[in-house]
Amino acid sequence: MPRWRWTGVAAFTCAVGLAGCTTLGEREAAASTAALRFEESVRRADGTRACAALAPQTRQELEQSAKAPCAEALPGEQLTYGDLVREVQVYGQQAQVVLTTDTLFLSVFPSGWKVTAAGCAPRPQQPYQCQIKGG
Repeated sequence: MPRWRWTGVAAFTCAVGLAGCTTLGEREAAASTAALRFEESVRRADGTRACAALAPQTRQELEQSAKAPCAEALPGEQLTYGDLVREVQVYGQQAQVVLTTDTLFLSVFPSGWKVTAAGCAPRPQQPYQCQIKGG
């Protein structure tokens, strides 16, 4: 196979894998950006943008539990929002972003990092307790 075809195959593999061809620092930065974008949308009461930042299952769970569209249900959660990233941990296709007053969990999708849980607080010897989470 000619060399240019192998390059094309490698590029395609990277595009499909998203996180597979980026450095850890790049993935951490992308997850942080997505988390801060979500938090900023919540702070500005931009429900449409905040809901677009949620993973599909998380959005669906919120709408089902509130019995309302996401943009209407999200303000009722009264999420606190953080404005500074304190810590980021990326594990393959998932990330935890700890902000000043919130912890978010994210997963990477073809369209980028999406919030799978928000409004999360640690509990001793137990999983985080999250206000918004997917099923």
